[in-house]
Amino acid sequence: MQELHQLLQQSKQLAITAATGMGGIGKTDLAWHYAEAHRDDYPGGIWWISAAQLVVKVLAYSEEMRLSIPPEDFDAADKVQWCYREWLSAIPEGARLLVWDDVGDAEAYGELRPYLPTDARFRLLITTRAKLGHPVQRLELDVLDQAAALELLGQLVGSEARLVAAPETARTLCEWVGRLPLGIELVGRHLARHPNLTLSTLLSRLEAQKLSARAFQQVAPEMPYRDSLAAAFEISWQGLSEAAQQLGGLLSLFGLAPISKALIVNCLPEWDEEDLEDALDLALVGSSLLSALETGEYLLHSLIREFFAAKLQAFSTAAALQHGFAQAMTKVAKTIPQTVTLSDLARTKNTMPHIEAAAFYSALLSNEDCLWPRTSLARLYAGQSLWQQAERWYGDCLKMTEARFGKQHPDTATSLNNLAGLYDSQGRYGEAEPLYLDALNIRRSQLGAEHPDTASSLNNLAGLYDSQGRYGEAEPLYLDALNIRRSQLGTEHPDTATSLNNLAGLYDSQGRYGEAEPLYLDALNIRRSQLGAEHPSTATSLNNLALLYKSQGRYGEAEPLYLDALNIRRSQLGAEHPDTASSLNNLAALYESQGRYSEAEPLYLQTLAIFLEKLGENHPNTQTVWGNFRDLLQQAVEAGRAAELSDHPATQAVLKELTNG
Repeated sequence: MQELHQLLQQSKQLAITAATGMGGIGKTDLAWHYAEAHRDDYPGGIWWISAAQLVVKVLAYSEEMRLSIPPEDFDAADKVQWCYREWLSAIPEGARLLVWDDVGDAEAYGELRPYLPTDARFRLLITTRAKLGHPVQRLELDVLDQAAALELLGQLVGSEARLVAAPETARTLCEWVGRLPLGIELVGRHLARHPNLTLSTLLSRLEAQKLSARAFQQVAPEMPYRDSLAAAFEISWQGLSEAAQQLGGLLSLFGLAPISKALIVNCLPEWDEEDLEDALDLALVGSSLLSALETGEYLLHSLIREFFAAKLQAFSTAAALQHGFAQAMTKVAKTIPQTVTLSDLARTKNTMPHIEAAAFYSALLSNEDCLWPRTSLARLYAGQSLWQQAERWYGDCLKMTEARFGKQHPDTATSLNNLAGLYDSQGRYGEAEPLYLDALNIRRSQLGAEHPDTASSLNNLAGLYDSQGRYGEAEPLYLDALNIRRSQLGTEHPDTATSLNNLAGLYDSQGRYGEAEPLYLDALNIRRSQLGAEHPSTATSLNNLALLYKSQGRYGEAEPLYLDALNIRRSQLGAEHPDTASSLNNLAALYESQGRYSEAEPLYLQTLAIFLEKLGENHPNTQTVWGNFRDLLQQAVEAGRAAELSDHPATQAVLKELTNG
């Protein structure tokens, strides 16, 4: 109200201020409270006028004040201007406030322009959903912040204990209604009327019934606002063109995240660009049904999204809009690589919720594209070490391919392979092995023994055996995969480099250093030339070659490679990525081998912290690093150099245990 008052008072000339915002944001309520609180600032009086009945209300106020009545032969605008002049004559001193409530769109405002007062003693406050331009000054209302939303909900429920007993549900409830004041008021009053209704039960009903839920339909008699949520939105909807309504239906398919114009354009390739801009900016944004962000993106309120989604169901074009949306999101999904980098996460941060929404329309996609939304989501979540979410999407992808293609289809094998790879990375070897075997058998039978996908299955199964120390089983599989890739993909292909790297790793583990080194070097050279010097796979080759040199005591050659790998992983994957932690661990082991205990200790501690957070304490990698850390401290104690170590609690706890026998 302070900001509103400042806007109305800052000009000696006519001040026109619009309290704009979507339905239910509180425009009329704000204007009403302002008028009540600032009566003393308008000694000339305050006229509250419904825009739909402007002439009638002006004449009524004139009659109430016993002003002279305008001649009958005057047109409507002249009658209103006559009343303004009579008001000024009757009370010449002091400012006076006109409130025009619920002016529809910009066109409606244009029709009211002849009724604008011209004397500088008038102040005009308009409530509207339209984003009016100059000379109108705008005060745009936003939804409540979380604290204010919870406070309002608590006041309306009338029992703080109900919110305290379920704080997370209360927050989720406020977020579900998008912290829209009208939504919170309807929900809060519904809870107050039903004291035995739990917040979780109401939330479940809202999620299932959307805007048709009884809580949204029943408007309490004591509320000044008489419309339900759907009715409030319907007013703006009816003023939209058919194109804007179609666009609103499309936008309801997106997730609740900023939407770039490029994504919208990709969904509607047949639309004229200027028609799209008009529908976006003039119609939807202009009527406060859509927010335009400073980033150039757009954001749809959660309840408006539900309203648009209900409208979409009645469109004859619904299937076409859904198909266009799914195709556009799949195009983005295809850009997400197997190894997700920081730049991949940054560019898809706002796109992930849209890809997730598109996954539910996979049935509309071609056989070649239908896996991509779910696969890309699993990759993005795995790239953030969000294993449960990644498993959900890989598992969902497997169910979808089995239902769509059958259990013996190559795409089903791909889904099996991907889920197995996730289990493998988590150290869940017993769950991974049968999936890898099933994928291999399907690919051999359906694609052939020499197909590159068959080689991938051989390579992955070999990697599992390698991780378990089953070297005799792993080697022939690695060799088969390498031979297939060389013959089918070529000697310079990145997948060939992967096979070279993995086979070298096996030889390294067995102490066959002379056989391992040339393979590591070949893999490194291929990756540098084909993927680039800063690619995560190049970092893997640098790391593995350094491991080989360290195993041979070639510490001077190993350290710069370890450091290069660490720097690439930090910059490409992030400081908290498990692969970055592996580089820290390996560098620590190198320093430990050289007796550089004080340099190794903090690296082990950093590795442990990352692995505990990202992989969990029971992951094989975490257990290995914990053992390495204890070995380091044991060596320091035996060498009489424990004093060189830090006072970190973990270090001191293990030292105390070791020194006490």
